Amino acid sequence: MRTAALYICLFLLSVGDVYGQRTDQVKPGRFIVEPATIHNLGFEWKISGDDNRNATVQVQYRKKGESKWREGLPLLRIGDEKVWRAREFLEYRTPRMFAGSILDVDEGTSYECRFTMSDPDGVDGGTVEAVTVTTRRRPVAAAGGRTLHVYPPDYTGPKIEPSFKGLKEAYYGPGLGDWDVVHTRPVQPGDQILVHAGLYKADRLDYVTPYGVPFDGTYVLTRDGTPEKPIVIRGAGDGEVIFDGNGCARLFDVMGADYNFFEGLTIRNTDVAFYAGHKDLLGSSGLVVRDCRIEDVGVAVMNEYAGSRDFYIADNVILGRDDRNRLIGWAHWGKYKPSLLKSYYAIKVYGQGHIICHNQIAWFHDGICISTYGVPPEDDSAKAVAIDIYNNDIHLMVDDFIEADGGVHNIRVARNRGFNAAQHGFSGQPVFGGPAYFYRNIAYNVAPITAGGGAIKTGGGNPAGMMVFHNTFIAELSNIFGHSNSHYYNNLVIGTNNPIKPLLGSLTYTTYTKFDYNGWRLNSGEGPQFLWASPAAGEASNFSLTNTDLQSYRTFDQFQRGTGQEKHGRLVDYDIFENVLSPDPTDPHRVYEIGNLDFRLRAGSGAVDAGCRLPGVNDDFSGKAPDLGALELGRPQPVYGPRRRSEQ
Repeated sequence: MRTAALYICLFLLSVGDVYGQRTDQVKPGRFIVEPATIHNLGFEWKISGDDNRNATVQVQYRKKGESKWREGLPLLRIGDEKVWRAREFLEYRTPRMFAGSILDVDEGTSYECRFTMSDPDGVDGGTVEAVTVTTRRRPVAAAGGRTLHVYPPDYTGPKIEPSFKGLKEAYYGPGLGDWDVVHTRPVQPGDQILVHAGLYKADRLDYVTPYGVPFDGTYVLTRDGTPEKPIVIRGAGDGEVIFDGNGCARLFDVMGADYNFFEGLTIRNTDVAFYAGHKDLLGSSGLVVRDCRIEDVGVAVMNEYAGSRDFYIADNVILGRDDRNRLIGWAHWGKYKPSLLKSYYAIKVYGQGHIICHNQIAWFHDGICISTYGVPPEDDSAKAVAIDIYNNDIHLMVDDFIEADGGVHNIRVARNRGFNAAQHGFSGQPVFGGPAYFYRNIAYNVAPITAGGGAIKTGGGNPAGMMVFHNTFIAELSNIFGHSNSHYYNNLVIGTNNPIKPLLGSLTYTTYTKFDYNGWRLNSGEGPQFLWASPAAGEASNFSLTNTDLQSYRTFDQFQRGTGQEKHGRLVDYDIFENVLSPDPTDPHRVYEIGNLDFRLRAGSGAVDAGCRLPGVNDDFSGKAPDLGALELGRPQPVYGPRRRSEQ
């Protein structure tokens, strides 16, 4: 019954007359297979017609060679939603299509995938698309290449040959300065550069012996590896390898280098550790930054080039320069003024096929971001799609933990844990059609006294296509004003006794936005707990709604009856958890550690067996039905942050 309810909520949408002359029959168009990642597959299916929005696409998949098909989440019906940001003069109408992901599949495995389109009004064309897609494997070094050994310039002990003084000499060959920049013996695809223990901090003002690092202090690397034969720059394993930027603006400029790997290094004292791409100019593909410690930086990894592909940023510790002891937002609230912008974001990417996982990040303005690129490029191959952000552990952000802003289709944000964000937890302002999946994330102590802050941010960006499943938010959902085609299921939204904030604030421009099967813990104030606005009955959408159209509801029952939402939702409290306490709204600058907090559910609590089935998302539920929130009772907890070396 719950599966059927999901299909009804997601896809049997209200009738709308979009163009004046109705074409209710759907006509399939081009089918697109997005770049596969290690654990996810993404797809798009263009359509025309279907004015009444009642076409659906069912998803089945199986490992190649298996006989039994598995059921996946239906593709999301997208089209005619308006996405805009007034201050940037940005306006975009989502194209008519279906899009979606097959989630959490196995690494390096071929899957047969079948998509079946149906429409009560008929399908003008083929109804089935069938493809075989293989997930990627984690990137590894090639066998058979040369091994080049790098030592600090002041090293005087025994060396393994061939040996070099400094990284640039190994990468390009000898070069003394501006009179000798010929690449005499450059690195080749498949080579490994082993960097031995020590401090690599060039005196970039030394004209005679800068060891390849010029006046600006930047290692500009331009040699290409290949997917099969990357160029690997790795710590040799004989002690800590420290690249100190000596205060330079950019330490590693790799936007002209494909498939360069950086592993087991410590990088510090620079504004940008890895500069990997500039919008409309140049960018790298296949960049790997793994098992590194990146500290005292303004930005760890930066890329805004639409043509970039297949980054793997994993298992790093990334530490910024912002306040470590107080939660202070960029907007002025509380007793402390906003601090200077010393660290911007840890990671920002654009392009396709990127994976950002198992990183530990602290003390930045933002944690992980997709570039707010603007209106998506017309070329489908240049849109931000198929990007995975999972199992990261993020602590103390001036703004947000993770921003999907600028993402277009199949952005997957899963199993991340965030503690202490001054403005918002997760952001989608804007998502250009989606789906952007936010599932099984934990957010704690978000925007403790800012009336507009909350666990999910959409206000100001008016995104379309947010799919928010199975999250545990110890925070309000008070900043999801202005969104369309959004779907919230099986979440826990736990109010923090905040006297000035509503538990939910939602202005949705589409009647097919749905909230259901969520658990809510009310706040302590006397004001409204729920604010809601949506188009009138009989309208599919209304993009002229404003905050003046919001209706307020003091009780959960009033909200259910007044909106038709949350027919299966319920009220819960902190006693559903093993050990979770509310943040203290009277101490808004306090920084909370994970400590003894335990977000597992108590057996028999009101959140257990209270959810609906979401195929491909919660198939492993352990009871009569899926539980609410990020952690299913009786299932292993995720690994947040870096894994052991053997697991990477």
